[in-house]
Amino acid sequence: MSIIKKINAALKSRDISCAELVGKYLDAIEQNQDLNAYITVTAEQAKAAADATDKRIAAGEDISLLDGVPMSIKDNITTKGIQTTCASRILEGHVPIYDAFVWRRLKEKGAVLLGKTNLDEFGMGSGTENSCFGPTLNPHNKAHVPGGSSGGAAAAVAAGLCAYGLGTDTGGSIRQPASFCGIVGIKPTYGAVSRFGAIAYASSFDQIGVLAPSAEDAAVVFDTISAYDEADSTCVEPGLRGGRAVKIDAEIKGRRIALIKECFNGLPEDISSAVMSAAKDYEKLGAEIIEVSVPGMTYALPVYYILACAEASSNLGRYDGIRYGHRTDSYLNINDMIMKTRTEGFGDEVKRRIMLGTYVLSSGYYDAYYKKAQNLRAEITDEFKKIFEAADVVLAPTAPSTAMKIGSRDDDPVKAYLGDILTVPVNVCGLPAINLPCGADARGLPIGMQLIGDKFCESLLFNMAHVFETACPQYSKRLHMGVEL
Repeated sequence: MSIIKKINAALKSRDISCAELVGKYLDAIEQNQDLNAYITVTAEQAKAAADATDKRIAAGEDISLLDGVPMSIKDNITTKGIQTTCASRILEGHVPIYDAFVWRRLKEKGAVLLGKTNLDEFGMGSGTENSCFGPTLNPHNKAHVPGGSSGGAAAAVAAGLCAYGLGTDTGGSIRQPASFCGIVGIKPTYGAVSRFGAIAYASSFDQIGVLAPSAEDAAVVFDTISAYDEADSTCVEPGLRGGRAVKIDAEIKGRRIALIKECFNGLPEDISSAVMSAAKDYEKLGAEIIEVSVPGMTYALPVYYILACAEASSNLGRYDGIRYGHRTDSYLNINDMIMKTRTEGFGDEVKRRIMLGTYVLSSGYYDAYYKKAQNLRAEITDEFKKIFEAADVVLAPTAPSTAMKIGSRDDDPVKAYLGDILTVPVNVCGLPAINLPCGADARGLPIGMQLIGDKFCESLLFNMAHVFETACPQYSKRLHMGVEL
């Protein structure tokens, strides 16, 4: 049974009150502060929400699955009246005046917010080391990163410091930390979940998703947050989404799973073996495995970094010290003020990506880089369309390594960027993908694999993931640090 369903059953049977449950989670967060998973803990708001749930139960109301369930939100998703910083000094102390659509939906269901989780500044990074609040640690081994940029959420879920967390995925920022922390992470189809209230990094790539202990938990949350939002012009109306609803426990016999051969080139043996072993497990469950080729995979990483940095250069232009956020203390004129504010407020990685983006958009380089990258993006998208004419889903490794040691990539940003090579194609094409654990390396660090689906086929991904989890429970390594139900 999923953690959300366990909590729901315990609350309904009154085996535990929501106030007691929230108290346990807040105690666990306090006892595991060294993980640095949370930037802001919203204890008072959580207690108030818990009391409201207990009153509904006492009045005999039938509570929803998410009512009273303690959760977290990545600190680049806006929360009215609660500090939202993007882990950046330039937004330190910023308190939004509105809620993100996804949080508004969950709040309506009675969700209990425990706090805002740590991340790489503005979502730019893959280790949660680029945060002005310091790095988050991997609960499986505190000398290693939890992945990024949603590393705080992944660490919190893995350590039992919340039942589930909301994160964002621009180039792998949900799936890669889910892989490193041994949990489930769903990056939805672009347009399936409203981005209203998600502070932009790269607008044509960013997507809000869910990190959870199981596919069933992630599916419950996704069903709530994937409602149509007219305030987001990129959110697709349900009638236009297509796809076919698939029950989470449906049989997968006859499903065709594609392995992209380019995804296994140069892959470490332990990761390759774990993913191939999972493919054999799927075969035992009745699925058919086929091999395909996507030549455009070679170009997905440079395409992503050219376009994402270009969009970041534009999106982050709003942080000038005039409207909100940090402003330098002394300056000679407005130009000096803006320059000093941005120099002081942004971290090195954010500055690097702004400069890269400004360069590829500049006169003389736009056609050479930006325009070519957009053309290649269309070609890669077409290649994936052809795969889904022959297969139901794609099975691939999530990352080319397990969690690296903290500080091991400080002097080599290119090496860090190469770590995104297996996740960015999904964002380039706007496809849905889900990470789930499929083993561990010799050091006991989790190995993750991702199932990639055609657009708006999330229910099929949840089904394929849930059936695998149920049949192969040995891959899910539960930690006993936080709250146990």
